[in-house]
Amino acid sequence: MADDDEIILSELPDDELVLQMHDDLYDGLKDEIEEGTRILLDRGWTPYDVLTQALVAGMKIVGDDFRDGILFVPEVLLSANAMKTGMTILKPLLAETGAPRMGKMVIGTVKGDIHDIGKNLVAMMMEGAGFEVLDLGINNSVEKYLDALAAEQPDILGMSALLTTTMPYMKVVIDTLKEKGMREDYIVLVGGAPLNEEFGKAIGADAYCRDAAVAVETAKQLVARRHNQLNA
Repeated sequence: MADDDEIILSELPDDELVLQMHDDLYDGLKDEIEEGTRILLDRGWTPYDVLTQALVAGMKIVGDDFRDGILFVPEVLLSANAMKTGMTILKPLLAETGAPRMGKMVIGTVKGDIHDIGKNLVAMMMEGAGFEVLDLGINNSVEKYLDALAAEQPDILGMSALLTTTMPYMKVVIDTLKEKGMREDYIVLVGGAPLNEEFGKAIGADAYCRDAAVAVETAKQLVARRHNQLNA
């Protein structure tokens, strides 16, 4: 691209800047997302509006194209990393202003399993959709999940497995929640390459999510339903 064609973000009006940020997110451009986030804040935008209109709306386009097979994992990871640069600026400001959150999720790969690309993608896409996410990483025991649930009080517990040998551990976690009378306190989402819907139902999960885009949509629906029930 010639220099005289270069887009100067600070010269764009708000509506064009937001659309340009959607494009930059799609292309995984971290520096541009950071700059755009700061420009909107300097112009008096609330952190919540920047989050929802510039970042979350942009990541929804990424998520939709990922779901439809137009984008693939490496590209989505680039977009999610760009989103994170904007989130780094917004997080402390959102905390100060007490902005509404979509919900909260604790996620981790189950005990015996050290695969995390899919899980990382779900965590990033959930953050991109406006959820607060605590990522426990890999190889998580029942105790580690329970400690995190007690400390964080999330809406959602997400579990991932890539090995057929570690899949049954998801049932161990869910059964433990049942034994302790805690199962109804959380939405439990499971995912990973060897899983399917039947397996999710058989172990007592709320839903099986085949990929990160599905996880985000499912989480939004179930959290909204849950909030409606609590407020009913």
